Amino acid sequence: MGNSVCKGKTVFMDTTRIKSLQNSSTGVIKAGEHKIKSHLSTESQGLSCFTQDHSDQRDGREIVQGFLGQNKVMIFSVTSCQLSAQVKELFRSMKVSFCVLELDQREDRQEIQQALWELTEQRELPSVFVNRQHIGDWEKTSQAHREGRLQALLDMQEVNLSPDLYDYDLLVIGGGSGGLAAAKEAATYGKKVVVLDYVTPTPKGTTWGLGGTCVNVGCIPKKLMHQAAILGQAIRDSQRYGWELQEKVSHNWRNMRQAVQDHIGSLRFGYSKALRDSKVTYMNAYGEFVGPHQIKATNSKGKETFYTAATFIIATGERPRYLGIPGDKEYCITSDDLFSLPQSPGRTLVVGASYVALECAGFLAGLGLDISVMVRSILLRGFDQHMANKIGEHMEQHGVTFIRQFVPTKVRDEYHPYIFRSSEETVGVELLVYSSFVWFLQVLLAVGRDACTRTIGLDTVGVKINVKTGKIPVNEEEQTNVPHIYAIGDVLEGKLELTPVAIQAGRLLARRLYAEHSTKCDYTNIPTTVFTPLEYGACGLSEEDSIQKYGEDNIEVYHSNFWPLEWTVPARDNNTCYAKIICYKQDSERVVGFHVLGPNAGEMTQGFAAAMKCGMTKEQLDNTIGIHPVCAEVFTTLSVTKRSGGDIAKGGC
Repeated sequence: MGNSVCKGKTVFMDTTRIKSLQNSSTGVIKAGEHKIKSHLSTESQGLSCFTQDHSDQRDGREIVQGFLGQNKVMIFSVTSCQLSAQVKELFRSMKVSFCVLELDQREDRQEIQQALWELTEQRELPSVFVNRQHIGDWEKTSQAHREGRLQALLDMQEVNLSPDLYDYDLLVIGGGSGGLAAAKEAATYGKKVVVLDYVTPTPKGTTWGLGGTCVNVGCIPKKLMHQAAILGQAIRDSQRYGWELQEKVSHNWRNMRQAVQDHIGSLRFGYSKALRDSKVTYMNAYGEFVGPHQIKATNSKGKETFYTAATFIIATGERPRYLGIPGDKEYCITSDDLFSLPQSPGRTLVVGASYVALECAGFLAGLGLDISVMVRSILLRGFDQHMANKIGEHMEQHGVTFIRQFVPTKVRDEYHPYIFRSSEETVGVELLVYSSFVWFLQVLLAVGRDACTRTIGLDTVGVKINVKTGKIPVNEEEQTNVPHIYAIGDVLEGKLELTPVAIQAGRLLARRLYAEHSTKCDYTNIPTTVFTPLEYGACGLSEEDSIQKYGEDNIEVYHSNFWPLEWTVPARDNNTCYAKIICYKQDSERVVGFHVLGPNAGEMTQGFAAAMKCGMTKEQLDNTIGIHPVCAEVFTTLSVTKRSGGDIAKGGC
């Protein structure tokens, strides 16, 4: 036994085997795509019935949106429905004007009902709207009346109904990469644009400026610290290449942190200047809907200002999730805090198996720190599991300890002895587990992220979200169920959470809104890279998803190990790097999945992603002459199928 004492974190764990949670999903809600003027009047405190105008060739969505745009209270009904009659009587008793469209009097009844279904997912009539917000059928309308919600919606004033009278043409909530891209693009078409951005401090008090997660606490600092770890490996390799180090080399966290933060500061300055040059107004304020076209902006001093806009884009992104256990917010940090820590975190437990968890664990270990990763179930959920397991194996071989099928139950901050136990007493987790607790200097939570949508007033204006995840369902044009409100980036349901995706979607959305373009964001075959010590690049389907989509007999997997030439002289990681393509046999062996583990994986993946957009096939890869000697040439010589069980080890050049 041995003991040493220093201040640290004690993590209590649930040692029972963790069962995977079943994911739930909700359907995508579609909304109308155009706005029209109805030219139809309503009667004060009464009802108006309209029959079919046979010259009207608009589709159902246009008709529905036209009525919603012109009427504060809109009821879609049929003349013979008793429940519809009750809804009308309710509004009469409230002395509220309303408009009714009796669908049984129209020849286009089916088109309108289909449009209503796409907008509300309600098939029954009546269907009631107030201030464009869908209330529901008779039962939900009467319930809203009893609870006071109906009167609150009726009291909500629709300000500046004429587009010319709005304060702004476009108001963007969120100053991350996607929101800034949309704002600047809209401004190029002469639109008056404002961006609201406010970062709520973390429990540790960490905050930052314009630019969103990617620039401040995501892609940029992560890649730079990953590079710092790579340079450490390069220093060790250099001795085999003849470099003689005259003194011991050590890493200085403070110097690295300062250099990284200086670079981030320069990027933020550039973003602010770009907004000024584009004549986009930027406000450091928290945006919250208070009316269909009105936002309350609250600055850091609590001052509230109100603005109106014709159109809104929600680009609020996500923030790291906490565990909801004793001590998590008091004593743990997240990736929002890590990159600005004033000193090295030291011996660290990373909780989670997401790409954020493994990337952070990887570069911290590369900087020479003692790192453990606590994993509930599988690594990199949603990614190709064959590749994920190879990443885990490589990290373990390079000193990262994995504590599998455990979850923390409590964290406390105290002076505690570092207690050694024999492997027999701790059942294979030597030096880590003692009486069901683990001791570290720092605990980094990376257990997922939550969409920042629950406190921005979306319920006030009727924007629907996934109740479980907070994600926003949109149609193929990033339009929510409220026609003048759009969403882009990480808040979208069922879309990849990547900076370039948000940027592309934001630019294209602005072009469709203001430049009569029609191009929509293509969310298929999007390349990405996980910057673990052994980098992982991917594009298209995982092996599991390929089998599920096409059937195991209809795909062919070609794969091979490879050994980067640069690694041969230091004689490290032989046959650790790996390349794999998944081909759909029924379509000329079109490549539907591209996967690579190795140095500069992102640089390789980007080029092959463009080829996959063009329908790249295995034959085309075979007919491509490789560049020698580089890692990417392995994809031009793949011949062994996974099905065959053939040897994939590489030797020589």
